[in-house]
Amino acid sequence: MNEDVLNTSMRKFLKTVGVTSQREIEKAIRDAVASGKIKGNEALKARMVLTIDAVGLSHTIDSTIETE
Repeated sequence: MNEDVLNTSMRKFLKTVGVTSQREIEKAIRDAVASGKIKGNEALKARMVLTIDAVGLSHTIDSTIETE
């Protein structure tokens, strides 16, 4: 295994996940506020699940996203 290739590949993956996830979360929250589903002053429970089937990885992160 080439550690440099692994590290570079992971960084690229995590950057993509971070940027796309932020974009999707912001859009979903804005849409929910616009439609009246939420008021926009809530603390929203969030869960992210990372899986890599080939190595048996399943990692869950639970957190809260503040909107105000």
